[in-house]
Amino acid sequence: MDISNLIIGGIAVLLVVYAIVLYNGLVSLKHNVSKNLANIDVLLKQRHDELPKLIETCKQYMKHEQETLEKVIHARSSVANAQKSGDVKALGKAETVMRAGLGNLFALAENYPELKADQSFTHLQDRISGLESEISDRREFYNESVNNNNIRLEQFPDVLVARFGNFKAFDLLEFSEQELADVDVKSLFS
Repeated sequence: MDISNLIIGGIAVLLVVYAIVLYNGLVSLKHNVSKNLANIDVLLKQRHDELPKLIETCKQYMKHEQETLEKVIHARSSVANAQKSGDVKALGKAETVMRAGLGNLFALAENYPELKADQSFTHLQDRISGLESEISDRREFYNESVNNNNIRLEQFPDVLVARFGNFKAFDLLEFSEQELADVDVKSLFS
C-alpha cells in the first residue's frame, strides 16, 4: 500500500463521517420541530378542555351575548380540526379567530359585574389567559426550531445530505395581521 491510497482512504472516511454528522444534525432538527409542535398541542388541548367550562359560566350571565359565545365555540372547533389534520397554516388561522373571540368575550364580561365577581369565571379566565401566554411562548420556540431547520436545509453542504435524506422544510405557525392589530375595545360596546 502506498501513501496516496492511505490518504485517499482517510479522506473518504472523513467525508463519510462528516456526512453522518450532517445527517444526524438534520434528524435532530426535524425531531425538535415535531417536539415543539407537540408542546403547543398539549397547551391547545388544555385550553380546549377549559373553554366549555368558561362558556357555560358565561351563559348563566350573558344571555344577550349568544353570538359572541357561539363564535368562541365555533373557533374552538376550528382549532381542534386544524390540530387533527396537522395543518399548521390552518391552525394559525383558527388560532387568530380563537384569540379574537376570547378577547371579545373577556371584553364583554366587563359589562357583567356579577360575572366578573364569579370565582369560577375569574379562575377560568386566569387559567385561559395563562394558557394563552404559554401557547405564545411555545409558538416562539416552535418557529425558532422551524427556522433553524429550514436554514440548515438550504445551507451547503447540508442541502446535499437533506436532498439525499428527503428532509423537508416546515411551515411557521403564523397568525394573521388581525391578531397583530390593536383591539378596538370601544367598538365591542357599541
